[in-house]
Amino acid sequence: SIKRSKSKRITVDPDSILDSYGADAARLFILSDSPPERDLEWSESGIEGAWRFVNKLWRMVMDIDVTLPSLDEKPSDLGETATKTRISIHKTARDVADDIDKFHINRAVARCRELSNLLTELDLNKKDELWVYAEGVNFLLRLMNPIIPHVTEELWETLGHDTWLVETPWPQWDEALISQDTITIAVQVNGKMRATITMAPDTSKEDVEKMALAEENVQRAIDGKPIRKVIVVPKKIVNVVI
Repeated sequence: SIKRSKSKRITVDPDSILDSYGADAARLFILSDSPPERDLEWSESGIEGAWRFVNKLWRMVMDIDVTLPSLDEKPSDLGETATKTRISIHKTARDVADDIDKFHINRAVARCRELSNLLTELDLNKKDELWVYAEGVNFLLRLMNPIIPHVTEELWETLGHDTWLVETPWPQWDEALISQDTITIAVQVNGKMRATITMAPDTSKEDVEKMALAEENVQRAIDGKPIRKVIVVPKKIVNVVI
């Protein structure tokens, strides 16, 4: 059972969760809530958020007004938005694979959520962005299959695939595509390196700062202390001063 309170040891009946939200939403909530070594705290908003994401993924396949092109029909010229999004798709596949290898499932889920947001911002009336959307959805279903297997299998079949998603190879990212338009810089807290972040070279200082502060090791180093300033040296380093 799932704990509602650590101190009182009050538990939540999993059957009621499954009846109300379904097995996939329950799995997503459990795996995205916290690292596996920590206790899982029941949260009504957490399970509802997981349920909303499952429904969002469903709508991304079922509720679009256009037919997704074959991935073999890649347009000869991808615009800036399509290219940047495609880089994010392949980078997410690489990073999620690494997260799962390290049992950082909650981080993998967060990356997939970010990717879903990027995909829904594409203009499906543009041929290049529609193709990237199709590639992104195909990647996203494979990335999420170990976490929410039932709905992803259903959507995979809807896309026209005639093999089980669980038997489909992990999406292969294009390392050359990722590396040609991204840079990796160090993030320091009081001069001590705590993390690295990867981004497009033209990422704004504000976004670089947000990415740096969002890193788990950076937050752990800050430990709730007030931040005096964040120094961003473009394309080189971020130093958080506490």
